[in-house]
Amino acid sequence: MKIAGFTFIRNAVQNDYPIVEAITSILPICDEFVVAVGNSTDGTLELIQSIPSDKIRIIETVWDESAREGGRVFALETDKAYQAISSDTDWAFYIQGDECVHEDDLPKIVAAMHTHADNPAVEGLLFHYKHFYGSYDYVAVSRRWYRREIRVVKFDPAVHSYKDAQGFRKAGKKIHAKLIDASIYHYGWVKPPQGLNNKVRNFTQFYHDDAWLAENVPADYQFDYENAERLTRFEGTHPLAAQARIARMQWPFQFDAKVLRDKMSLRRKVLQQIEDWTGWRIGEYRNYKQI
Repeated sequence: MKIAGFTFIRNAVQNDYPIVEAITSILPICDEFVVAVGNSTDGTLELIQSIPSDKIRIIETVWDESAREGGRVFALETDKAYQAISSDTDWAFYIQGDECVHEDDLPKIVAAMHTHADNPAVEGLLFHYKHFYGSYDYVAVSRRWYRREIRVVKFDPAVHSYKDAQGFRKAGKKIHAKLIDASIYHYGWVKPPQGLNNKVRNFTQFYHDDAWLAENVPADYQFDYENAERLTRFEGTHPLAAQARIARMQWPFQFDAKVLRDKMSLRRKVLQQIEDWTGWRIGEYRNYKQI
């Protein structure tokens, strides 16, 4: 069984993406790893080249700056990496530049690949998500944050990234995926205030035109941590690949749970309460068919 990892990245140094940690967190179970490195201005290419592994294969790309609507450029870059995977690959493992996988989950992932290798009904593997927010000590847990997404697919030329690269489709149709006991540790919202100011400005430029950006994310924009809705203390351990970064990047983080809740509409409060009681997320968007 051959496993290929793949990802895309651009200006990781400038935007402080944990891309090295992301890649190295799943590299042990990958036979090859394709990284699409976009036209960066900050040494991102050299950063990826510095990872000491002969499994890594870099393709240099140029981002289509016109494909901004809905973050389409992210899917285009994901597809470039996916299409460069060796044709004899069985499973393709996707990870974004702000995600990591815990080493304890790697054997579970490989076991699931073996279990479903010959089952045509299973086209992908669905992961749980831990969305860290504001600090490595807190996880965002509300309807605002997606709970699951596909990160492993059976390799097939018909598979392609969908919309802004959150998930995948196969020949335009939702992928049939099996939920497994493994999680993606999402660190994209763990930055000090100034870092999140920069993140929002840099990230939203690939979703909106210049006029929208000037009005909604001006040069003096200040990020408001109060949009999380609900945070809970993280009691587990972080992936080994991320621990050195975490140790050197902690900062004081405080929040008022009442303020977060007060910002929720009555409708969202009611829906959240129903989910808490029953586990049913009414109206949940699913970019997959869970089997």
